[in-house]
Amino acid sequence: MRCFDLSVFEAPLRVPELRLGPVLLRPFLPSDLPLVRQAATDPYIPAVTSVPSAYSDDGGRAFIERQQDLALEGHGYPFVIADSADPRQGVGGLGLWLHEIESGRASIGYWVVPTARGKKMAGWALRGVVAFAFEVLAIPRLHLFIEPWNIASRRTAEFAGFMQEALLHEWERINDVQRDVYAYALVRERWLTRGDTGRTDVMD
Repeated sequence: MRCFDLSVFEAPLRVPELRLGPVLLRPFLPSDLPLVRQAATDPYIPAVTSVPSAYSDDGGRAFIERQQDLALEGHGYPFVIADSADPRQGVGGLGLWLHEIESGRASIGYWVVPTARGKKMAGWALRGVVAFAFEVLAIPRLHLFIEPWNIASRRTAEFAGFMQEALLHEWERINDVQRDVYAYALVRERWLTRGDTGRTDVMD
């Protein structure tokens, strides 16, 4: 079994392509401007990500370049969520972030545009990144944070095997307001024991 090794996370990081079920995860490309444009029209996505709330092509390109820079600088793995049947057409984004990696943990955030919701695209994408994080990177612990009202996102986390750990009061600042969130976590040792491995294709 692969052991946790901090040298794996030295910059620059290469964002791989991951395929699981109906989803392909891939790096952000200059051709993803339509995805950023659609995400910018959503009332919630810009509030919890760096997607610009007022879209322009220059702002969209800057967002995509930031995602690429985050990997080059070693901050994490920013993925586009795409339908495996049409990988060029992005439907969302997912980030595996390494700000706490020296403590053996990483955080995940995800979003999908309204037209892709209700199809478990985020759930399959999350499962794919979990497998990558545990099988390839050997990260001991993954966690994510979800507002209590966001039932769809909570179901996505549970679909990928995450368990709710705690309610964190006024944990996240969103739209200038401190918000409560539920903390969800998934631990590599338990995941491996469960035998839920070997289902994600990692493509160079």
